[in-house]
Amino acid sequence: MATPEHPSPEFGRRVRQLFLGFVLVLLLALVLFWRIDNPRAEQLRLRVVDLVVPQMERLLTPVGRLSHIVEDFQSYAQLYEQNRELRRELQQMKAWRETAIQLDQENARLQHLNNVRLGPNLSYVTSEVLVDSGGPFQQSVLINIGSDDNVRDGWAAMDGLGLVGRVSGVGRKTARVILLTDRNSWIPVKVQPSNSRVMMAGDNSGLPQLRFLQNAADVEPGDRVITSGDGNVFPAELLVGRVVIDSTGQFRVRPSADFRNLDFLRLVQAFPSPPIPNQGDLVAKAIDPPDPAIPADPATSADSTPSDASGGSE
Repeated sequence: MATPEHPSPEFGRRVRQLFLGFVLVLLLALVLFWRIDNPRAEQLRLRVVDLVVPQMERLLTPVGRLSHIVEDFQSYAQLYEQNRELRRELQQMKAWRETAIQLDQENARLQHLNNVRLGPNLSYVTSEVLVDSGGPFQQSVLINIGSDDNVRDGWAAMDGLGLVGRVSGVGRKTARVILLTDRNSWIPVKVQPSNSRVMMAGDNSGLPQLRFLQNAADVEPGDRVITSGDGNVFPAELLVGRVVIDSTGQFRVRPSADFRNLDFLRLVQAFPSPPIPNQGDLVAKAIDPPDPAIPADPATSADSTPSDASGGSE
């Protein structure tokens, strides 16, 4: 009779049962041998331990490394999920930031079209930026108006959103504007809502520093920074930017102006208020005495006639 080429499933099942029974018997024999209280058995057990334990330690080394790899993979998977979540949040924040910038620019354009006055004593003239001479040691721009347009040193320069710098150096047709970020720029500012008056100093970085802050607890990131008008350096209430904290814990200012796209600048001139010599001039203008050359009102003359007549009869 011919033998089958492949063993039957029943044969494989019996082989597995025999192997499982052999393993169980071997384990049971090891347990019984390990519990025998005999000096010879104890010596045999010690020899087995001396032979098996070093080998088991070597065999378990890959297992330990594999467990570390699994733990690292799980931590990497968690970091990957957190990174994806942060990327989604950052994308949303970028969208909100672009929306805020567009709204600020639209507001500035509408104010410019409506010719909104910055203040009762302020006037401005618009100029075009010719050359950006920014560098590691000096940050300034050159504009296309000068003394022929009545530009003076110290005028504030804005880009429609916030303060950019001040005029420093005036020619007939051109003038130079030192930016807020220049190390030679020191501007008195006020932080709202605490109204803390500090100095903003540039250090040739994109974020000027806040110096001489008396109480740091009054200032928080996101506070609004405007010019204080102290020392008549700049007109008051001009927008500068927002407070931020750098990696060293120092308070800095993120300017509202976009220094990457300085195409046009608005030079702001402050006119001093006229002096008031008398307190009455603050409420109402003094009434001049009547001019004798002007004839009196007929109605008033008529009202005064009886009294004049009675006086004459007397």
